[in-house]
Amino acid sequence: MKIYESIEINKNSDEPLYMQVYDGIRNLIENGSFKPDEKLPPIREFSKRLEVNNVTIVSAYKLLEQKGYVYSKVGSGTFVRGIKAFEENKIEDEGEINSSNKVNEIVKINLSSMNPEPELFPVDDFKEALNEVLERDRGLAFAYSESQGYYPLRESIREYLKGNNIPCDFNNIHVISGAQQGIDIISKSLLGFNDTIVVESPTYTGAVAAFKSRGASIIEVPIDEDGINIKELETVLKSCNPKLIYIMSNYHNPTGISYSNAKKLQLLYLAQKYNTYILEDDYLSELKFYGDKSTSIKTMDGKDRVIYLKSFSKIFMPGIRLAFLITPSVITKKVSSVKYNTDISTSSLIQRAFDLFLRRGQWQNHLDKMWKIYKNRYDVLADTLKKEAPFIQFKEPKGGIHVFAKSDVSSTILASVAKQRGLLISPGKVFYIDGRDTEYFRLSFASADEGKIKEGIEILKEAYDDVKNSF
Repeated sequence: MKIYESIEINKNSDEPLYMQVYDGIRNLIENGSFKPDEKLPPIREFSKRLEVNNVTIVSAYKLLEQKGYVYSKVGSGTFVRGIKAFEENKIEDEGEINSSNKVNEIVKINLSSMNPEPELFPVDDFKEALNEVLERDRGLAFAYSESQGYYPLRESIREYLKGNNIPCDFNNIHVISGAQQGIDIISKSLLGFNDTIVVESPTYTGAVAAFKSRGASIIEVPIDEDGINIKELETVLKSCNPKLIYIMSNYHNPTGISYSNAKKLQLLYLAQKYNTYILEDDYLSELKFYGDKSTSIKTMDGKDRVIYLKSFSKIFMPGIRLAFLITPSVITKKVSSVKYNTDISTSSLIQRAFDLFLRRGQWQNHLDKMWKIYKNRYDVLADTLKKEAPFIQFKEPKGGIHVFAKSDVSSTILASVAKQRGLLISPGKVFYIDGRDTEYFRLSFASADEGKIKEGIEILKEAYDDVKNSF
């Protein structure tokens, strides 16, 4: 059996046929089934196999080439670029570092990563939950769960949300394998080729990659000190009719900005007025260190315009790959269908164990522990920057796991020089779709304790001096 023969399409689906072909080939490239420089099947042969016209295959191949997955040779055909080459050609994921030995040999301090150290994972408590599930459920623990997620876990999530003033219908909860999968599912559910989506500027580029994979037209709207610029947003809504507005309402990545209640209400009003949806990526609201408790836009959503995305794993327990979506009732059926058709099923064992973990209050205990750890790191970073690095300007976000700082030199150059000295920071260019250079950069303390934070700022000072002296 040839590799591409595993690709199937559904001619009764609302999703365009060429997008189904694109998704099928992309998945085979990403999972390594297609090897670098391997030739894709000839257009005529492939179209005959799928019983579609040649234009469908041509469109899929063109989109794959636009996204960097393949390259074409005149007269020879279309060839796989390979996932490694693709990664090198796309915008670098600002939250991760290159894991190659060469990089690890020179990196001493990581103020770029948004992932906590593995030793902070609650191993004993979660192991206890896993063992109890295995003893209780035996082989059922490994069975496929419902497409929307393990029923008792969805009930636990609903109760958890009630405690955070987010009422929701049980049927609108979807358990997923991490926030990125949630963004991808919503993209497939709502976006077609050339549909418009609005994102904040700057923004999280991992989400942008998912939107681009649908062939969407992405419009950036600047973010102010209290949230997205409403005047510019309404101009876009009037002229472009976007299907979706993607935002981070609390401790925005990368700026650290949290939306004011007034801005949240304005955003909801515009979503209702212009018949669009808000995808709220709420991944840090628990980490409010100073001031009143953070609230999500979903708590104010009286018109069912907010798609709420929450990750249990991204910051606190990255290894378990668990998150959930709350969808407006009108799109729940569509989202469930997309998830069913595209899902790499979320581990039944992990869902069952996390259900116990959540019901017993162990999740809240873990949050409380992480809150204390991150607050101490936040205080150390803010104090050290103020006392030891007067060349850096930043506004304190009052929570979260990072600050967005600014100097008077290119952050791209500063990050490069800092890396040579063993420090990783995230230059501002990775948060803009066009990769523009900027003096802003992000400093995260998720993977650095208090001592490493202080050492990192000292290295940053040295790197800054190197850059200034080079002019």
